[in-house]
Amino acid sequence: MIEPTGASERPISVAYFSMEVALDPAMPTYSGGLGVLAGDMLRAAADLGVPMAGITLLHRKGYFRQELDAEGQQRESPALWSPEQFLTLLPARVSVRIEDRPVAVQAWQYTIRGLNGHAVPVYFLDTAIDSNSPWDQTLTDHLYGGDARYRLAQEVVLGIGGMLMLRALGHDAVRTYHMNEGHSALLVLGLLRDLAWSGGLKDVVRAATDRIRQQCVFTTHTPVPAGHDQFPEELVRQVLGPALGEAIAASECCLQRTLNMTYLALYFSRYVNGVAMRHGEISRSMFPGYPINSITNGVHAPTWTTEPFQQLFDRRIPEWRRDNLYLRYAVSIPLAEIQHAHQEAKRRLLEEVERLSQVRLDPHTLTIGFARRATPYKRADLLFTDPERLRRMARRGLPLQIIYGGKAHPKDEGGKALIRRIFAAAANLRGDVPVVYLPEYDLRLAKLMCAGVDVWLNTPQKPQEASGTSGMKAALNGVPSLSILDGWWIEGHQEGVTGWSIDDAPEATSDATVEAQSLYNKLEFVIAPMFYRQPLAFAQICRSAIALNGSFFNANRMLQQYVQNAYNSRNNRPLTPA
Repeated sequence: MIEPTGASERPISVAYFSMEVALDPAMPTYSGGLGVLAGDMLRAAADLGVPMAGITLLHRKGYFRQELDAEGQQRESPALWSPEQFLTLLPARVSVRIEDRPVAVQAWQYTIRGLNGHAVPVYFLDTAIDSNSPWDQTLTDHLYGGDARYRLAQEVVLGIGGMLMLRALGHDAVRTYHMNEGHSALLVLGLLRDLAWSGGLKDVVRAATDRIRQQCVFTTHTPVPAGHDQFPEELVRQVLGPALGEAIAASECCLQRTLNMTYLALYFSRYVNGVAMRHGEISRSMFPGYPINSITNGVHAPTWTTEPFQQLFDRRIPEWRRDNLYLRYAVSIPLAEIQHAHQEAKRRLLEEVERLSQVRLDPHTLTIGFARRATPYKRADLLFTDPERLRRMARRGLPLQIIYGGKAHPKDEGGKALIRRIFAAAANLRGDVPVVYLPEYDLRLAKLMCAGVDVWLNTPQKPQEASGTSGMKAALNGVPSLSILDGWWIEGHQEGVTGWSIDDAPEATSDATVEAQSLYNKLEFVIAPMFYRQPLAFAQICRSAIALNGSFFNANRMLQQYVQNAYNSRNNRPLTPA
């Protein structure tokens, strides 16, 4: 058990690298779950007193601003923001080589303060420096933008530039470099270069591999092979130069003349994990021969618990912020108080829905929430497989209203088409089942939605959900899930206790026809009748979601597992957080 430290600062022992980090709704430095997870990890480190620093890119133009027209056509524009309003520019500068030219990198700092005053710095790397060429100045502009050359150059800045910046800022005591996805895997080249006192990098790779591994930890989030960053060997040599290109070739991480960033991170890490039990199993099948463990994701409880429930927990379970396990004692909270807190959270959400969409929803109607990245495998439109079934439910006294949110990547035409299909379904159901799609889904809107709906819906195509965390946020606020048995829900699901499953075969691949039928049956014959006719029974499930899911699927528990199993693992000098 990690005991929180006091406010005294200690040398940084863990450097946490992530291409995106979500810290503030007004800082568009994230696109979705990966960045939100990173922000929650760093907040937990501040609360628990773990000597950690975060390293990411500044993304001066953010991910993008989303606009949706009346047909659901998505339009994108730059998410411009002013780093000066939130961050402190540091005097240190470093230089990385890209295409055989020096590129200067500066850093901005954001400081997270934990419950006991412990500080975790987050460094945002930035190449918008006058001495750089115009193209180089754009390298930290767009999150997941540009072509392969742009993306690889970004990863040079994050991995190698991030490692050099830590040294320049005086963080010489780093013992563990934690790569959150493969975007930062090039940091191993910086570590290799430190060991190449004489001779070439290629000659050092095999001799230094074990020493590098003792410094690196890797978390993979992607259960789909196409989702892992890959770059042609010719581009790697062009961007990194011949010496680093030869070093990568010597590491045997170029398969079929292609650098796979996940293989690079796997090869040079002493500890590797997936982000849920099932995801660990899938990752071991995708990358045979690598010992891949599992640490199931969690969310930062104080951040994602809405104010009405914060007040309730502060009154009934005052230890919950310090130790999230105390949320288990939510089983003792009177059901009427759970209902009252939820109704207040729902009121706040519906007021925001009306402000954003001019649609007034009914606070007494069963409200379904679905919000995540709009991409085909998430299947946001599975609920509309048979719209007449929803219409019949409404007409026989079991009405529904549905709130959607989420962005499609600018190049994801399938995701954009998905949004348009939801708009078309909303038009088809108008007058019987209100459907609202809220644009520009962000941290602020996520907190309102996860807390304010009555049921959280999740319909990924199995087995493509690595973990998922939106349902965890909902559970903290007493909102049960109706979800495909994939990702975290395999572990969090107790039928009729913490929520409900869609279909009941976690090992199988998806059958959309079977799953849609199961979804409708649960809604029509179990969930809606209980919501309208047995409100106390429904409230009991809400309370169990807090006690059983909220108390476990949190960043407090997650980080403790990382400290014990990854950072303090055998063959590494112990890290003592307290």
